[in-house]
Amino acid sequence: MLDGVTPFPPERAATYRAAGYWTGATFPDLLQHSIRQRGDALAVADDRGHELTYRELGAAVEAAAARLHALGIRDRDRVVVQFPNVISYLPTVFALFRLGALPIFALPGHRERELTHFVQHADAVAIITVRRHGRDRLGETAAHVAEQVAAAHAEAGRADAELIVITDPDALVAPAEPGLASAPAVSIDPEDTAFLQLSGGTTGVPKMIPRSSDAYIYTLRRSNELCGVTERSVYLAALPVPHNFTMSSPGVLGVLLAGGTVVLASAPAPDTCFDLIARRHVTITALVPPLALLWADHVGSAASLESLEVLQIGGAKLTPTAARRIVDAFDCTLQQVFGMAEGLVNYTALDAPLDEIVETQGRPMSPADELRIVDDSDQPLPQGTAGNLVTRGPYTINGYYRAAETNRSSFTHDGFYRTGDIVRIDDTGSLIVEGRSKDLINRGGEKVVAAQVEDALLQHPRVFDAVVVPKPDDRLGETIAAFVQLRSATGAGAAAGAVADAAAANDADAVTADADAWNDPVTMSRELRAFLRDVGLASFCVPDEFHVIDEMPVTAVGKSSRRDLRNVLAARLTD
Repeated sequence: MLDGVTPFPPERAATYRAAGYWTGATFPDLLQHSIRQRGDALAVADDRGHELTYRELGAAVEAAAARLHALGIRDRDRVVVQFPNVISYLPTVFALFRLGALPIFALPGHRERELTHFVQHADAVAIITVRRHGRDRLGETAAHVAEQVAAAHAEAGRADAELIVITDPDALVAPAEPGLASAPAVSIDPEDTAFLQLSGGTTGVPKMIPRSSDAYIYTLRRSNELCGVTERSVYLAALPVPHNFTMSSPGVLGVLLAGGTVVLASAPAPDTCFDLIARRHVTITALVPPLALLWADHVGSAASLESLEVLQIGGAKLTPTAARRIVDAFDCTLQQVFGMAEGLVNYTALDAPLDEIVETQGRPMSPADELRIVDDSDQPLPQGTAGNLVTRGPYTINGYYRAAETNRSSFTHDGFYRTGDIVRIDDTGSLIVEGRSKDLINRGGEKVVAAQVEDALLQHPRVFDAVVVPKPDDRLGETIAAFVQLRSATGAGAAAGAVADAAAANDADAVTADADAWNDPVTMSRELRAFLRDVGLASFCVPDEFHVIDEMPVTAVGKSSRRDLRNVLAARLTD
């Protein structure tokens, strides 16, 4: 077992094996099975015209594994992988699996600070990335990280080998030249860590999440069953491929396990993705709520989307109002996905009643998932009461990697993971996510759930998107600040105004001034407050202030960034 990983207790591991959840398969096994079954079928394509059949993907994996082995990468080595959605990503990752090395899945948005932490925390031996991604010079950043790590090692008197930096993955996965020695076979323990994912990192650098072959491949198999993924499925990866949602729910790995086709979009913009859906006959894709709303407002001008059967929404809470807007826009099945990189995943059933699809976040995907709704003292709450969600099961981790102190607060004494979500479970067993515990606003002793206020705001015909955050207040402790993005005259979410002093904020490009918002800010605020009361929002939940912005700042995976909006408020307080 990898040092620094908390293993499953032996009795639970034995139970999962006996039940058939864990089968002993590894990721190289997964790919070889699909190559045998679907050799000449299309495995992966991108929006630049590149394609690989399953047989070609297998050959690219072998060539990359040989080159990586020649560079010195060995079994159990940790390797930071930072890729946008490009075709070399999959053969590179499977080449590392083939060697028994552990990819650390960095997002394209991670910068030098995070990458340096990943390398040092995991004692990584290499970074594999691309030279450029848009305006970002990822190759130069990787080289700077190597310099920082070398300097730190020298200062500490460590004689570690120089960090390997690879910035041309296309050459890495190119056909093997004559004389290139094959990588030796390795024995892989399916219960040991196969790779390291990353937490959201909203309170600092991301934590590392160890995932084993046995547990993760179970999520792929079960997700395929619940999402209807087969060899005829064509999955559009619109979100970043290293994200857990895009990898496993069922994601690119689930589709490859089924023998289907993965289509990689270089950007999630509607024009790019609608064209790919039409040309590649995409059957399933996954989005975060802000992107889904953007797509919904552009679907009228789209090329044919008739091939699309399932649109998954996850990564953040989808409010009922937003869900109904999406259902009205798309002629396909909406599937809500509520999950986390640490494990637990919930799906709405494809054949569920519409009310269940739009109003709940689904049910746990495994019969072995254990869920509790507890109060702040870990005491169970009555059925239907909202509280803290804690969970354990055959694919939920037992601890973060090399994080003993964090693990003491993130897991209960009997191994349940504290998700940080405020959830209630209805009489059908479906989960309804009220929000994140950290997003609760304590306004003078009244607890306000941000998601409920946001859903009410989205019901206003002029509001395209809304995010509510707390603002420190001497009298009440916290007050409620609402940021709203308005619809343009054409109906799409567009610039209608912004917080006047946002230049002091961290994301000045996303939040810009426009004094003409809604003609008069006082009138706008008065109208929104009256509307919220009319739709039945409690008086203490009505925002104390409203700010209209051009575009919501987003995280690396496209979710609205509450942290950036809180920074806007903090900047105003210091003016």
